[in-house]
Amino acid sequence: MKSASLGSAVAIALWAAWSVSAAAAPPIARYVLLGPDGTRVARVVTTDDSCPALSVDKHPLPMQTRAEPGTAPLRRTASKPELTKPSAFPARICEASLPPDAKSVRLDGEPLPLPPKVVRRIVVIGDTGCRIKAADNAIQACDDPKAFPFAAVAKSAAAWKPDMVVHVGDYLYRENPCPDGASACSGSPWGYGLDAWQADFLSPAAPLLRAAPWAMVRGNHESCDRAGQGWQRLLDPSPLAANRTCDDPANDPIGNFTDPYAVPLGNGAQIVIWDTAVASYSAFPDGDPRRTAYLANAQRIAALAKAVPHTILANHHPVLAMAAQRDKQGQDRIAPSNLSLIGALAEADPAIYSPGIDLLLSGHVHVWEQLSFGGHLPSQIVAGFSGTQEDTVPLPEILPADFKTAGGAVPDAFSSWVDGFGFMTMERTGPADWKVEIHDTAGGVVNRCTIKGRISKCDIAQVHAK
Repeated sequence: MKSASLGSAVAIALWAAWSVSAAAAPPIARYVLLGPDGTRVARVVTTDDSCPALSVDKHPLPMQTRAEPGTAPLRRTASKPELTKPSAFPARICEASLPPDAKSVRLDGEPLPLPPKVVRRIVVIGDTGCRIKAADNAIQACDDPKAFPFAAVAKSAAAWKPDMVVHVGDYLYRENPCPDGASACSGSPWGYGLDAWQADFLSPAAPLLRAAPWAMVRGNHESCDRAGQGWQRLLDPSPLAANRTCDDPANDPIGNFTDPYAVPLGNGAQIVIWDTAVASYSAFPDGDPRRTAYLANAQRIAALAKAVPHTILANHHPVLAMAAQRDKQGQDRIAPSNLSLIGALAEADPAIYSPGIDLLLSGHVHVWEQLSFGGHLPSQIVAGFSGTQEDTVPLPEILPADFKTAGGAVPDAFSSWVDGFGFMTMERTGPADWKVEIHDTAGGVVNRCTIKGRISKCDIAQVHAK
């Protein structure tokens, strides 16, 4: 009788804590992250003094504090000192690892999204923040929904009802204060604290965060000397270690790298997430520690790819894509989009990508593009077109006969959309086959593609800006 009473008391206490959490202030953000080997992590950003409890299959599951409210000490960043300030996070970041067999998760009576056993519908977005960067003299009109349409993109993508979302990196672009007299960004929050993260990502992404769980790819904007402090607190699915917060530059060699991990899609397929935050356009010089780190990553990716028949590799910097540039003489040129990672990949495997890696998803170049290589290499898709100021130097509709991507690869199929905002959807039609659609901000389809293993092909060679 005594043990029964004790059990009842514990249940009542848990229920009381759960009930109190339900009456607390609405959270700033709530979402589910997909981590290694199918782990699912619920996150809540709240101004409350304690973390809430979730309802998991009608049973309370208390959340734990990942990061306490506070302001990180001022650190060295990629910007000039006068354009930098300490990163303030005046909210509690809570998390809970969800049971693998959980069927229903709720917070304050509202459901949190879970992935199905077999993922069939994926939204892909990337490069979503509003650019305010003094060094580039780049000012995007953050309050103009046409100039910064990420909120519309997220709403339209949520209406497509995806099973999961893949963000291919670069979430925060409001790095510096809006210049005096610049009406396009007047009053915008800036820096790397929570207010800039809310404006650039958490608030506009809200409908899509509610619609599906996310696989988050880290971009160069989330390196430790940029928005890494927010990345580690908010979006990295792994536990937060003291030497990985990006608060102390002495720990950047640790905080800037994450081991690749696999997110299962079911039916013999997976997405491998690769953190390439500190890659560069040019090749790494001899002795650069980044090459050593990325070589270890490439070897890990090859090992992960052996575990299942079909792998999609998602990283921010595209290896097999191209970028258009305008030189000082005003001439437009196309060049490989990245030369730094190819050396590490080729050293790990002379074939560059192991068999079974069928598709590459990336961002970084602010366009949408697709390249296929006749099955000799994975198809490459770039989806860096979901909110950030677009690249406008045109890509050619037909590639020059002598054009080669990094590593000397020659594409046999190419499609692009320059100066157009939107999102991409992938609907699974076979173990490694996908029906792909490219959508504008309102959800309209501007191009369609098919992916069959390593082969991809699109209906339209080049979508022209409206």
